[in-house]
Amino acid sequence: MYLTAKGRYAVTALLDLVLHEEKAPFALSEISKRNHIPLPYLERLAGQLRAKGLLISIRGPGGGYILGQPPDKITIADIVLAIEEPIDTTKCGGKGNCANGHVCLTHVLWDQLNYKIFEFLQNITLKSLSLWPEIQQIVQLHQIQAHSMKTCNITTEIHPS
Repeated sequence: MYLTAKGRYAVTALLDLVLHEEKAPFALSEISKRNHIPLPYLERLAGQLRAKGLLISIRGPGGGYILGQPPDKITIADIVLAIEEPIDTTKCGGKGNCANGHVCLTHVLWDQLNYKIFEFLQNITLKSLSLWPEIQQIVQLHQIQAHSMKTCNITTEIHPS
């Protein structure tokens, strides 16, 4: 499977919304900054995710984005498919013309791998992913780093060098 930055960024952005949902709606600039995703790229992805009902945009002061469905209803496969990211390990794009127009010897193997990858991603919701211990550790680390940065900035403002 070849998952591009597009797929990774889309999953990361929606996971970020779940992890910070108590402060929703979010400006894309916040998500961009927290996850080092280029804002113009994230804006394009948000448009695609909104078109598929995975995001809702809220206009006006205090506006931003919220999830279009509960996080326990959105699977990682839903996100990847919403941005039209192919889940394909075959050389032929699933067409069966990988060996001079014919099916190659290992086509069935790669096709089955596609199925297993899709099945794996279909069984992980944003909510379940947000509860993985590894994800929680990363969130805690980011919170500590953000707190340290704020403390450093306050000290610099109070006691300029």
